[in-house]
Amino acid sequence: MRARLTSSHFVGRVGELAELELAVQEAMAGRPALVLLGGDSGVGKTRLVGELERRLSLAGEPDGQAGPLVLRGDGVEQGDGELPYAPLLSALRPLLRQRHPTLDALTSGSRAQLATILPGLDEDGRQRDQRPDPSSQLRLFEAALELIDCLSESAPVVLILEDMHWADRSTRAFVAFLARSLRQERVVLVLTYRADELHRRHPLRPLLSELERLGRARRIELAPFDRGELGEALADILGAQPDTPLLERLFMRSEGNPLYTEELLAAGLDGRGAAPQSLRDAFLVRIERLSGDAQQVARAVAVGRTADQPALAAVTALERDRLQTGLREALAEQVLVTGDDERFSFRHALLREAMYDDLLPGERGELHIAFAAYLEQRHGGAAEGELERSAAVASHYAAAGDQPAALRSTIAAALAAERVLAYGEAADLTERALELWPRVPEVERVAGIDYVELLGRAARAHSIGGDRTRGEVLLNQALSQLDPEREPARYAALLARLSRMIWSLNRGAEAVQTAERALAMLPDEDPGGVRPLLLAWLARTRFLRGRFRQTVVDGQVALDAAVQAGDRLAETEVLNTLGMARVALGDVEAGVGLLRRAVEIAREDDDADSLATAYSNLADMFSVAGRTDEALATAVEGMKSTPRHHSRSRDWMRLTLSEMAFEAGDWDAARRNLSPAPSALVGIVLMFRELREADLALGVGDEDVAARCLESVAELVSVSAEPQWIGLFGALEGELRARRRELDRARAAVEDALDRIELCTDDVMRISRVSAVALRVEADRAQRARDLRAPADRRDALARARMHFDRLGAAAEEGGPVERARLAQGRAELARARGRNADKEWANAASAWEAIKRPYPLAMARWREAEAHVGAGHRAAAVVAARQALEGAQSLGASWLVEEVRALAERARLKLGSPQSPDMARPEAAEDPFGLTPRERQVLALLADGATNRQIGAALFMAEKTASVHVSRILAKLGVSSRTQAAAVVHRLHLA
Repeated sequence: MRARLTSSHFVGRVGELAELELAVQEAMAGRPALVLLGGDSGVGKTRLVGELERRLSLAGEPDGQAGPLVLRGDGVEQGDGELPYAPLLSALRPLLRQRHPTLDALTSGSRAQLATILPGLDEDGRQRDQRPDPSSQLRLFEAALELIDCLSESAPVVLILEDMHWADRSTRAFVAFLARSLRQERVVLVLTYRADELHRRHPLRPLLSELERLGRARRIELAPFDRGELGEALADILGAQPDTPLLERLFMRSEGNPLYTEELLAAGLDGRGAAPQSLRDAFLVRIERLSGDAQQVARAVAVGRTADQPALAAVTALERDRLQTGLREALAEQVLVTGDDERFSFRHALLREAMYDDLLPGERGELHIAFAAYLEQRHGGAAEGELERSAAVASHYAAAGDQPAALRSTIAAALAAERVLAYGEAADLTERALELWPRVPEVERVAGIDYVELLGRAARAHSIGGDRTRGEVLLNQALSQLDPEREPARYAALLARLSRMIWSLNRGAEAVQTAERALAMLPDEDPGGVRPLLLAWLARTRFLRGRFRQTVVDGQVALDAAVQAGDRLAETEVLNTLGMARVALGDVEAGVGLLRRAVEIAREDDDADSLATAYSNLADMFSVAGRTDEALATAVEGMKSTPRHHSRSRDWMRLTLSEMAFEAGDWDAARRNLSPAPSALVGIVLMFRELREADLALGVGDEDVAARCLESVAELVSVSAEPQWIGLFGALEGELRARRRELDRARAAVEDALDRIELCTDDVMRISRVSAVALRVEADRAQRARDLRAPADRRDALARARMHFDRLGAAAEEGGPVERARLAQGRAELARARGRNADKEWANAASAWEAIKRPYPLAMARWREAEAHVGAGHRAAAVVAARQALEGAQSLGASWLVEEVRALAERARLKLGSPQSPDMARPEAAEDPFGLTPRERQVLALLADGATNRQIGAALFMAEKTASVHVSRILAKLGVSSRTQAAAVVHRLHLA
């Protein structure tokens, strides 16, 4: 035997190691890093990360604190049985076994969440409500993030997950979550994978592509050794410098692959004779030299992947002395190695694969059956290994082809996966069970459940795992197996689940009808406790669709049912829904009281998700009620109360704070709370974030950013049934198009939004906002029609303006101070559409916005008021209003409004002082609809800037009288009577 197979010192990889160490240094500075380390099988990925771990163990931080903490886990090739979280579990279990002090620093809620995969962590035995829902696995991930973040506070954390090409669905989902969620934590995430395993449809490929798009990701492809590096490794293994012929033979045959080279040497094939066709053949040469007992042990480990001595004794049936002798030989020949958990495994996964492939089919099946039987006998062992045991049993029976046992164990593994919130794996396992079902005699006795229950579990796993379409199909299959007359409670429970599924597929009306049908079928006793959650969900859907009055009716019934049933989760959900509906209908104090009660319950139950939801809803309702200061203060309080590790809740709360700060006029805070970047978000949170940025971008005047944000979520909004997104998107799109003078597209945007949200809705908040923009668009269209002398267009615009004003009036009757402020603004816009002077109306609108402390619409109203005063010849009043508008716009940072006010002042020759701000580029002139000559356009440009006839003549080298003639002709062509009116037309139509 050889003393060793591998080099005792690290060879080469200088650049790759430096890249890894640089990632660690960045993490120490609070910049999380992500490393994707790929390479062919046997090229040395594990050796590289092992060297990094060794170096980090010898290093401390610059301030003398402990060096980085390395958590290292391995992927498991599980075959047909799915083992959720395999790499993550192997990385975290040492912390539990050592009872790392950071575990006690976690919040009780996070400990309880992590206890689902690490039993024993929550010593208090506190039971969390693990009711299946799409966010349950996410809460587990957030708890793991809290653990990693807490660990990184005392020392940087290097989380190494190896063999990600074998990673299960849940591990891939966690990696995607962690990579998106890291902000300033001192964490390095290193993922290794076999590049030669990644076929075109490999499930790791999409994840790698997603991770590479993140700014912090760096990809390292590990190449084979060159001749010099291979020679250095051989010299250390052989104890002497290899001669040139040996080096050349080994380099040619191994192509620089370190593991292949080691196996050629270990097998006595130093490059002479017939070369093995592959690494597999080289390894089998070594296996054949082992004794019979050692080979038998190796075959068993190849099937079991890892196994302890009792398992090997049971599976091989070798006597104790023979087993130990065989194990010693396999260890001495470095075929097998032992781990910290006293289990035996192959030195390299490639070697196990070669051994497994060499087994005869019958031999392989017998070993699988033996392992499955042994593992089933161990039922009731340590809870920590229960998940792994159930997955392994299912895998062994499936590989052996024992269909009855495979069905029974696969269902058990699916249930175990559900318990740890691994719904992707549960979906795969239940699908496998459905395939086995018709092949097994006395199937219900074997399975322990009936076909309907299996279909229901499969549907739930698919739905929560992300494939709702498949979930709907399975639920309909389950319903087709039931008689609603004989089993009404069970049928109704499935209908209730189907209604949520249909809602998630954006078929709102059908979802509500299905839920109502389920409610009607439920018997009075309701043994499954379906009624409280069904009523709560029905009330929620009615609110989201803008049916506030019906929400109050259903919500009160749902609240009573939830309280009677003691269902705190349903109670909190209903309190949120009922509170928002009451505020929206004008019963503000009652609604606020309900929302504050939801905050209290969430705090009592240590439910971070519900707490953030309640705070966000309360802030939003204060905003709806026009209580701007309270809205902002509530959002700030909610942000402080949301644990920083709950990234999803915190992201939502941060965006709520951004919205409230924007309304209150603190646009710096609004900008700060727009992080994280859109690439780190999905779904509704992404939609919320992009619409918030579009709103802020329009406020400051960055139309390109606003357009990009709106375009990025247009498809999401198009499939939404919720007025909160439809209305906001339509209002912002309409404002953007109007700002760009694309008035036809602006009209289409707002009218599409109104068409989608107005039918039978009580949501006057969204109707009011969209209608206000729509009225502004029609006022612009009417003004342009007058400028262009197009009476038909003017009449059409005015008719539409009146319609939108009537809608604003109806909204104000049912709404609060915000809707009344929009009505006051609408009254002024309607006067503008009619071509009337509206200085008093604009002053009233400004006062309404000022009363509820909304500085942005206040500044815009003052600008329009100044414009109206100019038209009426009230210069002193115009100066006052223009100065207020300018001051407000500058304090906000609304550069577009600053430019508008200054342009008005230049046209009307108003003296506003000389406030400092960057010069704004003028937009390009539009096409001339008035038949102006080039010379007249030159005169018009100077006229619009306020030049006198003498100044025009001097600038264009003409007599003052000639300039006067040009000005008179221009006024006639424009159809205006004064220079100020001419300048206004130039400004509106971008003629100069």
